[in-house]
Amino acid sequence: MSLRPVREIASSTPTVEGAGVRLRRAFGFGNTDDFDPFLLLDDFRSDRSEDYIRGFPWHPHRGIETITYILDGLIEHKDSLGNSGSLGAGDVQWMTAGSGIIHQEMPKGSRVGKMHGFQLWANLPAALKMTNPHYQDRSAGDVPEVVEDDGTKARIICGELWGRAGAVDGIAASPNYFDITVPAGLSKSIKIDVERNAFAYIFDGDASFDDASAPFGVLTEEVGASPDAPPRRASDHSLVLFDSGDEIRVNAGDHGVRFLLVSGKPIREPVAWRGPIVMNTDSELSVAFDELQRGNFLKEKSAFA
Repeated sequence: MSLRPVREIASSTPTVEGAGVRLRRAFGFGNTDDFDPFLLLDDFRSDRSEDYIRGFPWHPHRGIETITYILDGLIEHKDSLGNSGSLGAGDVQWMTAGSGIIHQEMPKGSRVGKMHGFQLWANLPAALKMTNPHYQDRSAGDVPEVVEDDGTKARIICGELWGRAGAVDGIAASPNYFDITVPAGLSKSIKIDVERNAFAYIFDGDASFDDASAPFGVLTEEVGASPDAPPRRASDHSLVLFDSGDEIRVNAGDHGVRFLLVSGKPIREPVAWRGPIVMNTDSELSVAFDELQRGNFLKEKSAFA
């Protein structure tokens, strides 16, 4: 076994998206190599409806998959294929935009006005950029939950953990996407395939990860930190990027910790990215936006016709 060192710890950044939704961006619109095949992770949560109620009106996607995971509140969605529905607490929507889709996502919040969820973007390889768009919608009850003897709990959205397969399958990058809770004061090791890029995003409690000794948001090798230095604690809104190895070790704080643990096999292809569209070349990107302007962006029969 080889423990994955922590390469970087950083705090998510307050951002405004859609028609005025206030959220925090863990990563995105920057260097894609470190997180390949993932492109972006947004954390949207508030108990003030004015922070999210204007939502994400009609907008296009091509060349990616968007994964929406709701913890609290409600999101209503519609798309150009004629699909509509809602996502509630614990639900997951894995949307493969492929050749192109136009949709809207409108948060409604819970009965007491709370809204909390995540949206992760995963890149599609060149061979699947123009595949037909489709969904995998999973209700909260469809997402397996495993509880270990030590009290560690995991909701398995995609991939496999502790002998259980996730709710979503058949995804190009074969990703793992877990929602993990580790009880107070417990140390827990979790295996990750050495070929994968991996990160954790903490959204409740705090923890240290073995070898997490760099100052906040600074690469360990840049500061020459001693391997014997005390580990840096990561708390709410913290993104933890791991280096190579085949397992991580998390040491939960006094109140425990809950975090997303995501890993995937890198695609290692060029990325041309503008807004909601991600292709491999600038010329492909230009074609996509030209088609959007001319009205022939959608390759599947549109409900707008």
